[in-house]
Amino acid sequence: MFKTSSLIIALSLFAGISLAQAAERVEVFKSPYCGCCEKWVEHMRKAGFDVVTKDVNDVPAARKAAGMPERFGSCHTAKVGGYVVEGHVPAADVQRLLKEKPKAVGLAAPGMPQGSPGMETNHPQAYDTLLVQADGSSKVFAKH
Repeated sequence: MFKTSSLIIALSLFAGISLAQAAERVEVFKSPYCGCCEKWVEHMRKAGFDVVTKDVNDVPAARKAAGMPERFGSCHTAKVGGYVVEGHVPAADVQRLLKEKPKAVGLAAPGMPQGSPGMETNHPQAYDTLLVQADGSSKVFAKH
């Protein structure tokens, strides 16, 4: 009989997912009425993350409680590996964040950039994923 951890390892290896990814739980705070948030959640699950959603009526309050400055706001806020992820940040950026472990609050894709995960469109726009620092400053982490 497999123990739960053995089963996770076996399934992760079978799916080609790293063990670090398989163990990472993403907690997403979102409006119960937002379809693009659900699409981002699916994007993260397909990348191998264990995603748990929490429907909230006040996403800005959840963002504030998580420590992400309002000026980086989007339609959902997530927590993973001790970081905050704001908005439609690509899973590859989150994976890089967890691998590099920079000293930061987390990542943000402010607003709702067209063409980002969950916001797919025929007319994508260029956007940046920002690394947000504890002092509220930011720098470009990835260009898309």
